[in-house]
Amino acid sequence: MRLISERDAATLRRRFAELTGPAKLVMFTQSESGLSVPGQECAYCRETRMLVEDLGEVSDGRIGVEVYDFLLDKDQVARYGISRIPAVVVLGDRDYGMRYYGIPAGYEFASLVEDILDVSAEKSGLRPETAEALQGLPKDVHIQVFVTPTCPYCPRAARLAHKMALESEKVRADVVEVSEFPHLAQRYHVFGVPKVVINERVQFEGAVPEKMFLSYVLQAAGVEEA
Repeated sequence: MRLISERDAATLRRRFAELTGPAKLVMFTQSESGLSVPGQECAYCRETRMLVEDLGEVSDGRIGVEVYDFLLDKDQVARYGISRIPAVVVLGDRDYGMRYYGIPAGYEFASLVEDILDVSAEKSGLRPETAEALQGLPKDVHIQVFVTPTCPYCPRAARLAHKMALESEKVRADVVEVSEFPHLAQRYHVFGVPKVVINERVQFEGAVPEKMFLSYVLQAAGVEEA
């Protein structure tokens, strides 16, 4: 292991011993030969790959790991709908639409660990009324949660978004480390984190409660609440 300390590794081994179902991390990076996307050089691709591979190692093989080249592995890029790198897809029995763009470090590392446990158990932990509302969505919903590794409030927003993706096939949720993608910060006017953008039209800031987060999702999906 290169990025995870031995103390953290011992804790993670105990946590990952709880895995009851499949879990896999699919990572997209750029070639270490120097081939890169013009204007999209990947500052943390190497570290993200190391982190993902460390998780596979510390889980004693319970967490599968696949690594693809963003430029060369076009079929896989298209399969998972990857738009930028570094990217990490969290898979369980199927693809739930849970993505990390940028290295999931700092506070977001804990979010990634909890996501892995959730997809393995196939349980979102959301309130029954939230799950029911999500399963009745009339159209697809794309949630983008902009975070930074040093933000202690960001994991709540990130986890809620990914739990909703786990709960509904109509929800896709990206957690974006915004300092790695300044063009996105400019595009979505990200001046504070967490910031959430849903279907390009509904935006809010802060780690809001589950019920309020759901109300924004329903608004973006064109659902009028009772």
